Amino acid sequence: MQDELTALIAKDLGITSLPVEEQKTLIAQFGEIALKAATLAIVGKLSPEKREEFAKLAEAGDSGALQTFLTREMPDHESVAKDAVAEEVKRFKAFQAP
Repeated sequence: MQDELTALIAKDLGITSLPVEEQKTLIAQFGEIALKAATLAIVGKLSPEKREEFAKLAEAGDSGALQTFLTREMPDHESVAKDAVAEEVKRFKAFQAP
């Protein structure tokens, strides 16, 4: 399943012509960037007080508590995160364009 997922991501990013190992490296790097972009998009929509609470939960590493917090404070957080990742995909493709 991981190989299928990697192939789909490579296709979305437009890097299927690269060697498989290079694809995996780029996907891993892109994943980190996409996660940061999604997190920043979510945090940017929270009030300063809620940002502090988010930071404390994130530092504690309790993903369940963080999910509960986001569901309560920002019901559309998944949509916000998906939009941020989609924007990063566009930027990545634009960067690759000759």
